[in-house]
Amino acid sequence: MELDKLLEAMLVQLGEPVNGDPTVLLDSLQANLAITGRVSSLPLGPLALEDKAGVELTAQAVRIGEQLVSWAREINSRKRVLSQYGPETLGKLEFRSHCYGHPLIPEAIRQVWGPKGGPRIMQIYNEYLHQFVLLRDALLPFANWEQVPFEVKEHTEFKGLRFLEPAREVFLTHLLGKKLTHKTIVQYAQSVVSSGLSAAGYGFQYRLGTVLPAGLGESAGMASRYLLRWHPVQTIQAEVSQDFPSISFDYEYGDYYAAPRSEAGSGTPGNEDTLLLSEGHYEQPDVARLLPATDSDRTMLRFSLEVEGREFSVDLGQLFRGHRFLYRPQGNGNADVAFAKRASIGLHQASVILAHSGLVTNADGIHFIPTGGNELIRWALLGKLYPENVVLLDKGDRDELEAAYVSGKGFGTQFLVL
Repeated sequence: MELDKLLEAMLVQLGEPVNGDPTVLLDSLQANLAITGRVSSLPLGPLALEDKAGVELTAQAVRIGEQLVSWAREINSRKRVLSQYGPETLGKLEFRSHCYGHPLIPEAIRQVWGPKGGPRIMQIYNEYLHQFVLLRDALLPFANWEQVPFEVKEHTEFKGLRFLEPAREVFLTHLLGKKLTHKTIVQYAQSVVSSGLSAAGYGFQYRLGTVLPAGLGESAGMASRYLLRWHPVQTIQAEVSQDFPSISFDYEYGDYYAAPRSEAGSGTPGNEDTLLLSEGHYEQPDVARLLPATDSDRTMLRFSLEVEGREFSVDLGQLFRGHRFLYRPQGNGNADVAFAKRASIGLHQASVILAHSGLVTNADGIHFIPTGGNELIRWALLGKLYPENVVLLDKGDRDELEAAYVSGKGFGTQFLVL
């Protein structure tokens, strides 16, 4: 709505409808926010990012760009800015916009540099395009991007969203260089909402809410692994004021490789036939709680739930880490590096696994853990199992098991979680 002032000022100065056509200028905006094409400001399409983070961010860029353009068209069609300010005021608008090289489609070039166009019009249009690009890119980390509140403060040296340019440049360098990590996404999100935080964990709290990985509350098998979600809550209670402290949520184990480990044991001996019948039944839990744990210099969150009358908790950060590293039963088709099909499988109760200290692993073998379809238990197990060869199953039928045996790293212990 604010940026429509720039577009409407251009149309007035171009002499709409003779020389200024909003459809053409908005079409050029759409081409600019697309991920393919000559004028794309973020050409993720040609890069064909295949890593999980790149795939999620690519789809996110498409969704956000298309919706922003749709809103821009709708808002300009109402002509509220024109009726509010009038053609005389809009006709005087000038805007100094440092060029960022946003190219235009040919039809837009003819308008901007036509009989009524020139540098003055180009300056306004450049800023219009650039602010939309900054807005699209600022929202990329957030699954619920339409809801995320962040402040656009007045700056003497920045206009609009240009205060995000330094953080955006670092973020896009990692994205386009195919070196994007979860930590990089969190650091960028912290900059977007002006949290004031420099160090990054797996999530954070700031004055206007809490930001955590987007998987929380979703199905573990379908949830995003790298996007974040804004929640309109304060997870760590504190007195609300202008100086409300931002808080980073840290992993219990900064390096999970060095975390203490426990052996799962052999479990109950079984084979493929008994495995197919092992569904597991957990009427509880229906609710999991997030419990803060604050040291002198860091804050952690525990994911706590009750299973079979016992209270268990895992580090929330390790839970999300386990989710990012899990495998799905897709199979790699390479018999040379695949797991050998085992006649004997160890069956484990989820409550027994959760009762171990540290992260749970084993020296060898295939270990099957049914959860009875309880998503909270599935999530808790992802925070308890050492995140190396964990395969998440949906049905546990014979076809899925065949694919699961040849999924993962191709060596070492394998945990199958149904």
